[in-house]
Amino acid sequence: MRRKTTQPFHNRRNLFTSVRSYFSLHIYIYLIAVRALQSTGREEQMATIRSLRKLSAIRYRFISQSKGWRGSPVPCPHRAFHISQQRIKLAAESPKFPGASAEFTDCLEFIEPNMISTIPVYRVMDRDGQIINTSKVPQLSQETVVNFYQKMTLFNTMDKILYESQRQGRISFYATNFGEEGTHIGSAAALDANDLVFGQYREAGVLLYRGFPLDLFMAQCYANADDLGKGRQMPVHYGSKDLNFVTISSTLATQIPQAVGAAYALKRKNLDNVVICYFGEGAASEGDAHAGFNFAATLECPIIFFCRNNGYAISTPTDEQYRGDGIAGRGPSYGIRSIRVDGNDVFAVYNATKEARCRAAAENQPFLIEAMTYRVGHHSTSDDSSTYRSKDEVSYWEKQDHPIRRLRSYLEARGWWGEEEEKAWRKKARCQVMEAFERAEGRLKPQPDLLFTDVYQELPLSLRKQREAMWDTWDSTRSTIPLMPMKSNALCQQCPFPDV
Repeated sequence: MRRKTTQPFHNRRNLFTSVRSYFSLHIYIYLIAVRALQSTGREEQMATIRSLRKLSAIRYRFISQSKGWRGSPVPCPHRAFHISQQRIKLAAESPKFPGASAEFTDCLEFIEPNMISTIPVYRVMDRDGQIINTSKVPQLSQETVVNFYQKMTLFNTMDKILYESQRQGRISFYATNFGEEGTHIGSAAALDANDLVFGQYREAGVLLYRGFPLDLFMAQCYANADDLGKGRQMPVHYGSKDLNFVTISSTLATQIPQAVGAAYALKRKNLDNVVICYFGEGAASEGDAHAGFNFAATLECPIIFFCRNNGYAISTPTDEQYRGDGIAGRGPSYGIRSIRVDGNDVFAVYNATKEARCRAAAENQPFLIEAMTYRVGHHSTSDDSSTYRSKDEVSYWEKQDHPIRRLRSYLEARGWWGEEEEKAWRKKARCQVMEAFERAEGRLKPQPDLLFTDVYQELPLSLRKQREAMWDTWDSTRSTIPLMPMKSNALCQQCPFPDV
């Protein structure tokens, strides 16, 4: 005689039928419960609850008698009903507060920072210039990628010469961009020429990529007569109306709410352009950053917030600046789509900026890009970074994980660049910078009277007195500064803002 095998689920068809019937009954009970909770009359509520108790008992008998569930533990029907009733009640009483969209909970729990996963760093190339995923490489021609490299190295050469000129006393101030060239060129290449740029003071590479000539970089730093700002700004405070690059301001983060206002204006004009606003992670600690993020999100502005997180702000390490997940981690709390990228990977920066630019223009929404990089140089010529970081640390980033080195490795691996091209281009780049440097140094200075132009159509009495005092001081010191010849109408130029 064959021995009968004991199986917990001996009949699959019966099991399927039992489960389907069970859940149909469960849904029916749920619908009745919702109706009970929505009822306004006390008697109607009690009557419905009595019906629920009967149905609960039926459900219990159904479970216990179903062939497919024999041998399985059966929960207490009253407890099961109690839990279901509580869940249904919570669902019906979902929060209606205007300040947040959330659900109620009976669990008293503070959210710990380390319980939330950090935002990953998006990259296309590894540190050696090897492509990680070939499908993510931007479809750029050899000529374009070589141009990326040439612009990055030309920019780097200009930095070195102007930094040394400041050390020699030729200019008053300078801030280098060593180690951050990839963030400049990668993002600039992804923008449309008509997109408006608001920089901080470490985005000269964006302006260089857009076609700003070396002569004008030098003219601005030397404050000579060719300077578009007429010598009225300190060095590295570039600007170009023709290239849609708003003149840089020294004060940290003031450009952020201004950029949002410009983006809102583009939206109201139904233009297809966007605004990109650059700033460092240190500037993100300013109140203007909060105001800008919040305005951009609530007004739905087509803007890209581009944060260069280079690790040290002016002289403060990031672990002393913030405790959260960097700058990108703040974006979702403002309702801003955010991403973190490897700022030393020019392709990753390009891809992220291009995607953000397309979506910001199409959706009228703000985007936040946090580019992780490293400031190899001092913050400026007024800074000595050896007081807050080691030389070995700087050496690692300069030699092992530098954006220029990484892109060169990529080019060489594809046969697009070699040692001969490198030597020829480096020599040419240095010659171009030195020629512009010599021309700028030999140019005359602008007339001091230009300090009082371009604001008022008619100069107020207070400024006229200041102008007279300036010339008295000038004459008494017998200044030998070579000036451009004064124009008779120097103070009668048409004011660019007639209504002021």
